[in-house]
Amino acid sequence: MSVPAPRTDPVPVSPRAPRWRVLSWQLLGLLLLLGVWHLVTAVLKLYPPYVFPSPAQVWTEISYGLWGTGPQDGKLLSAIVGSLRRVLTGYAIAVALGVLVGLLMGAWRPLRATLGAYLTGIQSVPSIAFVPFAILFFGLNERAVLFVVILEGFIPVALAVSGALLNVPPALRVAGRTLGARGLSLTTGVLLPAALPNVLTGLRTAWSFAWRALVGGELLISGVASIGEQLEVGRATANVALVLASILIIGLIGGVFDAGLRALEGRVRRDYGLEVTP
Repeated sequence: MSVPAPRTDPVPVSPRAPRWRVLSWQLLGLLLLLGVWHLVTAVLKLYPPYVFPSPAQVWTEISYGLWGTGPQDGKLLSAIVGSLRRVLTGYAIAVALGVLVGLLMGAWRPLRATLGAYLTGIQSVPSIAFVPFAILFFGLNERAVLFVVILEGFIPVALAVSGALLNVPPALRVAGRTLGARGLSLTTGVLLPAALPNVLTGLRTAWSFAWRALVGGELLISGVASIGEQLEVGRATANVALVLASILIIGLIGGVFDAGLRALEGRVRRDYGLEVTP
């Protein structure tokens, strides 16, 4: 008499929360934060405006800086454009170099054992620590900022690509070799597509590192239109509203780009069957 094999059902994958629900909670949190801010500054007036301005004062500073007339007169808009140009240029170069070096580390073990360890150590160093070296090497100009942005974006991409290639299931490697893929064709045609979801996670990390490095570098580089310069102008003139406006814009830009990369990552993960569409 044969004993029936125990039934093993697949582990269900929990679907994502509906997008509207996530957005509603985010909007509710934003409204709550603005309400508390308004209550503290405009209603209770716990702090004088020159120490902690109200949301209305910060919005006035933003509107003047973007399209209005006043002390800023559009300077904030040119600062945003300049910062975006630098970070997108540096990020594109960092991604290209990171993917190339990551592929080499994933394919060649000695390089992974040496360069990978060095990159991991360098990644633990705060980006602001590289700014003095960049200024001394390149001078007090945009190239110094671009160097720090590329460095901070390159390392996460290289480590993510290398690690993602190592985590590809061995069955896919065997299947690729069985179908005749070897060397570069195996890496680019089989391994890299299989590692794409994890690579995209590295791209998101690289963006956050590059964006923070940009602002940190711009704080020390004067004479160029940048958000970091606006922060420094606000500090030098004791304009707390300008400082808070710059901080909000930094967070908004970083959040928008991260949301775009997150959406791309989610789309790829759903296409790969790693995430269930609600």
